[in-house]
Amino acid sequence: MSAASSLLSEEQFLCSICLDVFTDPVSIPCGHNFCKNCITQHWDINAPCRCPLCNKLFNRRPELHVNTFISEMAAQFRKLAQMKASSCPDQRCAKPGEVSCDVCTGTKLKALKSCLVCLASYCETHLEPHQRMTGLKRHKLIDPVENLEGRMCKKHDRPLELFCKTDQMCVCLLCTVLDHKSHRFVPLKEGCEGKKTELGKTEAEIQQKIQERRLKIQEIKHSVELSEEDADREIADSVRVFTALMQSVERGQAELIETIQEKQKTTEKQAEGFIKELEQEISELMKRTAEMEQLSRTEDHLHLLQSFPSLNTPPHTKDWTEVSVHCSSYEGTVRRAVAQLEETLRKEMEKLLDVELKRVQQYAVDVTLDPDTANPTLILSDDGKQVKDGDVKKNLPDNPERFSVYPCVLGKQSFSSGRFYYEVQVQWKTWWGLGVTRGSVNRKEKIPMSPKKGSWTIWFWKGNEYAAFADSPVQLFLKSKPQKVGVFVDYEEGLVSFYDVHAAGLIYSFTGCTFTEKLYPFFSPSLDRGGDNSAPLIITPVNHTDQTDDLFEMDGVTFS
Repeated sequence: MSAASSLLSEEQFLCSICLDVFTDPVSIPCGHNFCKNCITQHWDINAPCRCPLCNKLFNRRPELHVNTFISEMAAQFRKLAQMKASSCPDQRCAKPGEVSCDVCTGTKLKALKSCLVCLASYCETHLEPHQRMTGLKRHKLIDPVENLEGRMCKKHDRPLELFCKTDQMCVCLLCTVLDHKSHRFVPLKEGCEGKKTELGKTEAEIQQKIQERRLKIQEIKHSVELSEEDADREIADSVRVFTALMQSVERGQAELIETIQEKQKTTEKQAEGFIKELEQEISELMKRTAEMEQLSRTEDHLHLLQSFPSLNTPPHTKDWTEVSVHCSSYEGTVRRAVAQLEETLRKEMEKLLDVELKRVQQYAVDVTLDPDTANPTLILSDDGKQVKDGDVKKNLPDNPERFSVYPCVLGKQSFSSGRFYYEVQVQWKTWWGLGVTRGSVNRKEKIPMSPKKGSWTIWFWKGNEYAAFADSPVQLFLKSKPQKVGVFVDYEEGLVSFYDVHAAGLIYSFTGCTFTEKLYPFFSPSLDRGGDNSAPLIITPVNHTDQTDDLFEMDGVTFS
């Protein structure tokens, strides 16, 4: 059979309907052979019965019987094809994700081409008729693809061969004269080139986004590293500070105990001296008493009369009536020691606040005033750094951003993340307000002065009163009148702090805030008040101090 198979052509054992090696081959009266199932289905669909090859008409449907000889030969060729496929790298079995031959039975081989006319994919063996037979050679072959039905027009059952630029879709030839009449069409290849260009642009944009996100990852990682460094520094400083404070407390306690004990020792030493002196006098008096008792019992009259003058005179003793032991007073000792400790803590707190202020100054930003938000009575400098009340309402557009009732103005800059800091000179003013506010704050009514209404501010009025407008106003008692106020915001931490820049002191902090939108610097120079409050609020440059100045010493320990 091997020799015979080499003499016979494989095409003699291919069914002209399924183009595969015969399965249960049958011969019909005209002499042509087909798979039994193929010819049966053909005649079930097409009537009357004709030969698919020679078109011979049969008056009645022929009775079909399997041709055992051809069946055996076809089995041999099928086996030979499988052996050939296993020995040829291009004829390997289709792996998951690869297109398989639609004709292969049993083990599916990898397809080499797909036919857009047959709507089937073929391995090397089953592709051979398309490379040899004249009619099949005219079929359009492409690299193997899945879902060939998707390449057919669902409406007209024709290949999708053109691209409608008007509707941005693939169409068949019938579509061009029916559903897409007067539309613009280009060949699929040309349409592909245009889309490839668009894809190139989109890919470039995606690559740009990828690069931006990689840079953002690096930025975030760097921020985490900086945060870790800050945390380590803060922990180290806190350990040193509290260690020094505890040592100072322990030393103060030890000094207090020593002072009290020294006082007690002095009292005891004085008492011991008095007791010793008293005991000596008692001893002398008892001695005199014994001599007098002995003399009183004598029978020697002469001796008694001779000794009487010296014994009858009391021995010299100290007058102890006004003598007493001075008990040390400890009233106020502990209080004075605690007061001294408080003073030490106050001085160290001032040093810590000085360092804190210098650190927040690192987040200084350049803030300028936004004239579109300024109340019509306000006068802004040309550089946008100063504002005061002009006491005269100017004719300005009442745009939504403008404060209409109270003399307020916002900064142009907005912040929705991170930290920022700016300083404002308030010297010579008797009324003012500073802080930050939400962008959505109501600007057409009385100024909202609480976090619930979107503002975190502190105010100074009547020349001597300060308050932080929390949900309930908090009166502030300051030791000195600030000349310059620093405003610091940590968006993620929910913190708004105000500093007396010259005194390096903390005025007030809003903590635990929740920010959900952009924040704007807020300024109110208040009314002119007959010239009493005519001085402007001035946004000043931040004087960055050299980091070496951040060092200070406490209890012999240096902190940064």
